[in-house]
Amino acid sequence: MKNSITPAALFEKHQQGLGLVWVAGSAGAVRVILSSPSCAGAAPGALGFPLVGWVGYLNVVSPHCVQVVGRAETAHLFALGADERAELFSRLFEARPAFIVVSDGEQAPPELISMCDATATPLFRCDAPGYEVIGKLQYYLADVLAERMTLHGVFMAVYGIGVLLTGESGIGKSEVALELISRGHRLIADDAPEFHRIAPDIVSGCCAVPELSGFLEVRGLGVLDIRSMFGDSAINLNKVLRLIIELKRMSGDELGALDRLKGSRQERAVLGVPVTQLIIPVIPGRNLAVLVESAINNQMLLMNGYDAARVFIERQQRVILDGMS
Repeated sequence: MKNSITPAALFEKHQQGLGLVWVAGSAGAVRVILSSPSCAGAAPGALGFPLVGWVGYLNVVSPHCVQVVGRAETAHLFALGADERAELFSRLFEARPAFIVVSDGEQAPPELISMCDATATPLFRCDAPGYEVIGKLQYYLADVLAERMTLHGVFMAVYGIGVLLTGESGIGKSEVALELISRGHRLIADDAPEFHRIAPDIVSGCCAVPELSGFLEVRGLGVLDIRSMFGDSAINLNKVLRLIIELKRMSGDELGALDRLKGSRQERAVLGVPVTQLIIPVIPGRNLAVLVESAINNQMLLMNGYDAARVFIERQQRVILDGMS
């Protein structure tokens, strides 16, 4: 799902924090800024930009969605001759920036104000330093305009790792989650967590409806308020998705087909980002919470370059070779 925002909404959000003042281009207040130029149903003239490079200092070679004109950029503009400045502004507006911010308490050149009004490009100014403007707006836009999707399952933070527990309805996801919470791990979202790509290779997840954060539905018990039962320490608001664990009932043949050394490990694309997914067979008598914890500990070792299966095979080979010598 693609998201959008308008300069007016962004101005209202950051007006107080950055001390923004609207200088020119008020006709562009409701223009739509999209996470992608190909967003379905986009309004005519909507602006689309890539996920990275949202905000940066004035650049007409590799234009940013939001162009920030700081102290050095202002000095450079005033140092240019009239013709050079006009050419630079022409190239600047050819890229159709979403809006422009003059930072560091600087004053916008009169030509910039005129062109912003003529092109309906919002122009803000503030006393905040350029690096602060860039930092806050970059983080905000990357979050608001990130691609999003909802996945079925329970999203948790286990040993600090974002883990999505999936499986068919009634398989026991909520029961496993409840036992993990009782063991000191944290609930992020139940049933339909929302995931959004905050960087080209990073997907973060949270509760799709913040007001419902902290609730877990367990069959036979109904809806439980985890925060009230276990305290604030049992809740996490968001986490980067690192692992997907599918709880699955399996036939004897399916169990026999599993790799005895490496288990069932594959990659699943979430918003275009590959995420490790593994299957834990659901069999009566198994402690699924312990298995989930063990799977996550093993995943952390793999992320740090240690592969227990590979080490086992290497040691087994050495034992065989030593026995033959």
